[in-house]
Amino acid sequence: MLREGMTDMLPILALADFIADPVEPADFPQHQVRFWNDRWAGEVGLADLDTDGQIAHFGRFDPLPGNLPQPLALRYHGHQFGVYNPQLGDGRGFLFAQLRDREGRLLDLGTKGSGQTPWSRQGDGRLTLKGGVREVLASSYLEALGVNTSKSFALIETGEQLARNDEPSPTRSAVLTRLSHSHIRFGSFQRLAYLEQGADLARLVDYCVDQFHPQAADPDLARRACNLLESISVATGRMIGQWMAAGFVHGVMNTDNFNITGETFDFGPWRFLPVSDPNFTAAYFDEQGLYRFGRQPVQGGWALQQLASALLTTGADADDLAKALAPYQLAYRDSFVAHTHALLGIAPTGEAEDDVGFLQAFYAWMTESEAAWPQVFHDWFGGSASEARAGASPQAALYDTEAFAPVKTQILARDPVQPGRLAHDIFQRPEPPSLLIDEVEALWAPIAEADDWSALNEKLADIEALRIARWD
Repeated sequence: MLREGMTDMLPILALADFIADPVEPADFPQHQVRFWNDRWAGEVGLADLDTDGQIAHFGRFDPLPGNLPQPLALRYHGHQFGVYNPQLGDGRGFLFAQLRDREGRLLDLGTKGSGQTPWSRQGDGRLTLKGGVREVLASSYLEALGVNTSKSFALIETGEQLARNDEPSPTRSAVLTRLSHSHIRFGSFQRLAYLEQGADLARLVDYCVDQFHPQAADPDLARRACNLLESISVATGRMIGQWMAAGFVHGVMNTDNFNITGETFDFGPWRFLPVSDPNFTAAYFDEQGLYRFGRQPVQGGWALQQLASALLTTGADADDLAKALAPYQLAYRDSFVAHTHALLGIAPTGEAEDDVGFLQAFYAWMTESEAAWPQVFHDWFGGSASEARAGASPQAALYDTEAFAPVKTQILARDPVQPGRLAHDIFQRPEPPSLLIDEVEALWAPIAEADDWSALNEKLADIEALRIARWD
């Protein structure tokens, strides 16, 4: 079942004595597979699992052959809405397994809703089925938009009735397993620095360099830490540039929700923008708008500064760590430019000033016109090759305005990168697959009322078609 050599190395075990606690999964009364990621199961050698096997390993969490003998709940701290909290950790999840994909990359299988741990803080350690459905949708849609993200791997309904304050109760329960390049968080470093565990923090630096950022290797620990910070800064900048081009609002950009490989991770009250609005906030409890859409690049830089502070424990010089943060802004800008062009299916000019100027004009028009965000990227995918298609759009009138004329001129000056993609069925539709909050609620309603999963499955099929149309 597991490919030869895939279980030979479980690197997390080298850190388990100081970064995690062995835990037992919850004993759920029922198990019903509601989502299984066939494509990524194939990438990590689990394509042969039948339904019984899926339930055994991702509902009861029987160890995968040759893998972790017992789940590990990770320990970490973090800044939550700017306030440092040393009482964090995996309170309703754990690291279940480490696998390698076809390219040999180390990947983590982690859970959400798998039961209580030493870090549960009086919580029940469970996940609502609706919460699991929302994460399956969001991660699938992010991947379809080309955003670096954790992947929902399995969602299993577990037969418990949960009490929650933010949705009708009692509500159905589930356990989610997600696949990430790494579950190591900025808060993992913060905890070790806070506890003055310098030797352990050095071991964590070595693990992250060896497994995820080998370009950061250096015989000297302080230089290694600075190199690692620079690599993480670049990865984080690229991720947030992708968010901004995709119109994604994470919602809770606490430092424990950033991982060291620059993947969208631990998003809760996420949203996708209906229209461009820099002040759009995803979380109802973010009353000050700290994590509002337009502030996400600033918040990403702030989170990296907290990581840099933790790395002072390695003996790295503060000025050197500050220099290691500098590439973040350029990585963010380049990613924002590149991903906007990729989502429009056109090539950048290669002249940074011209490309940034185009983005400034484009997004200013998006905000002023209140054009539907996903519709614009659908209508103009392919640039000059899509002028007639855009003219037949439900919001074609916006494209005939004087305000749009300078933007239109620049779009039409660009040829499509891969014009053959326009033949895909997705681009024959007047409207694209989208994932606004009202749509999510409409998908949940038939599940809650009649256990009807057909609308959700159709939406996931549409999202997969969008991924294929844009990137495969």
